[in-house]
This record gives sequence, C-alpha cells and structure tokens, in this order.
Amino acid sequence: MTQSDFAKLPVKPSVASAGPERGWLPAGMVNVLHAEHEVQTLQTELLGTPVAVRAIPTSYHWDLGDGNTITTSKPGKPYPSEEVSAKYSGEGWYDVTLTTTFAGQFSVDGGEWQDIDGTIEVASEPIALYSKSLESRLVNGDVPVDEDEDPWVPERSPETEGPQDPDARHREI
Repeated sequence: MTQSDFAKLPVKPSVASAGPERGWLPAGMVNVLHAEHEVQTLQTELLGTPVAVRAIPTSYHWDLGDGNTITTSKPGKPYPSEEVSAKYSGEGWYDVTLTTTFAGQFSVDGGEWQDIDGTIEVASEPIALYSKSLESRLVNGDVPVDEDEDPWVPERSPETEGPQDPDARHREI
C-alpha cells in the first residue's frame, strides 16, 4: 500500500470545534480550539485481497482566518482548557479551518499492521466565528437585564469580514 493509495481512501476529517457554540466571542477573549480525534479503520481491496487501513491523526493545523496559524500534535480540549487557543484582536467574521495530518498503517488479509510511507492531510469544514467588540454603556437600572440574549451580530458580508492581524504569526504547540 502506497501513500497515493492511502490518499484515495475516504478518510473523514476530524470534527473541529472553535469558540463558544453560539458562534461569536468577544474580541480579545480566548478562542478554545479542539478536535475530536480517533483512529479510523477502513476496509478496501488490493488485487482482490482484503486490506484494512488505519488512519491515525498525528498533527493538527489550525488556520484562524486572520493570518494566524497553529500547528500542534495535541488535539486540544474543550473549555475551560486553553491547551490550544488563540485570540482575535479585531471585530468581524473569521473562518477557522482545521487540517489534520494522518499517518497510515495497513493489514493484508488480517496480517500484521505495517506502516504506510508518507502522510495525508484532510481539511475539516470551516467554522464561521464572529469576533465582537464589546463596550460598556449606561443602562436603565429599573429594566431587568436579559443575560441570555446575545449581543447583536451582523450578517456576513464583505464589509463585516474581520481584519487581518498585522502581527500574525505561526505558532507550534
């Protein structure tokens, strides 16, 4: 089994999570990133012989949509962990994209597992996230506050796209 054979198999992307589930977070607040990771076992045939292939996640590359990127061997953990995290400095819409690198192994007709030379990369669907600048303001103390109400988030358009970070960098975690 070659790397090109491995690349042709339907390896599923890791399930990526970014930011709070509600789809927005305050600018400057920690954006927690994590991936549901698992070894995938696929069945195929080569030259009429059954072959099992394992796709093993080995690294995760996060593109935050503002010019910043993170590469790590850690899948991250849900909030409150900040093991893999970032912050947006500007207000606007961003697409967070995860690309997972998978190593492969194969087993011919139930035999021993053997490594496949090379790796493959599989991208997850982008996660749209809005970074919102929040400001303090005076309110009428006689009116109850609805703490479940999200602040207003605009529709996505070219005018509401988030700015690129002028200090963008790549981090290895």
